[in-house]
Amino acid sequence: MTQGPLQAVYDRLFQHYGPQHWWPAETPFEVIVGAVLTQNTAWRNVELALERLKERRLLAPAALREAPVAELEDAIRPAGYFRAKARTLHGVLALLFDQYGGSVERMLLAPGPILRSQLLQVRGIGPETADSILLYAAGCPVFVIDAYTRRIFSRAGLLPADRLEYHQLQDIFHRQLPQDPALYGEYHALLVTLGKDCCRKQRPRCGPCPLRDLCAWGREADMAGGLSGGN
Repeated sequence: MTQGPLQAVYDRLFQHYGPQHWWPAETPFEVIVGAVLTQNTAWRNVELALERLKERRLLAPAALREAPVAELEDAIRPAGYFRAKARTLHGVLALLFDQYGGSVERMLLAPGPILRSQLLQVRGIGPETADSILLYAAGCPVFVIDAYTRRIFSRAGLLPADRLEYHQLQDIFHRQLPQDPALYGEYHALLVTLGKDCCRKQRPRCGPCPLRDLCAWGREADMAGGLSGGN
C-alpha cells in the first residue's frame, strides 16, 4: 500500500462531493460538546441538543458547569444516552477547569499527545472522540478513525481496516498522507458523507459510488449484475 491509493480516494471524493465545511460549530467549545454528543447518534439529533443548550444559554464552560444535572440532561436529551453524555461532559469540564483554569484556549494549546492522554482519562471518551476534539477544535494533525472509515476501506479492499486496531489504522493514514489537519478533517468528513450516501451498512448503493472502479465490493456487484446499484 503506497500513498497513491489513499490520496486517490481523497481526490475522487473531494471532486465528487466538494468541501464539507465540517465540523459545523460557532466556537471550539461547541466542537468539544458536539464531539461528545455525537456518540452513537445521528448528527441531526446532536443539532437539536446543541440548539437546546444555546436556547438555555448553557453552551459555555462556566454555564454548563454550574447547570443542575437534571437541566443538562434534559437539554441534551435529543442526542440520546443523555445521562451518560451529561456525565462525560462534566468530566470534560472538570479537566478544563482543574488543569486549564476554565480556559478553552489554554486547553487547546496544550501539546496534542498530552491533551489526548488527558481526554482519554475522562469516562466516556474513547480514541475517536478524543481525536475529533484534537483535530476539529485544536487543529492537531490526527486522523479520526470511525466506523465509516473501517467499512469503506475494508469493502474496497484497500486496507484490512476491519482487522486493525484503532491506532494501527490511524498510523497508516498518518504515514501515507501529509501531516495536514485541514486535509485530515476534510477527508474524514468526506468518508462520512460517502458512508451515508453510498457505502451503507445495509444495502450499499454501489451504482452511484464515486469509488466504484477502485472498490473490490463494487467490482463484485458489477459481476453479480449490479444488484447493489443505484436504488
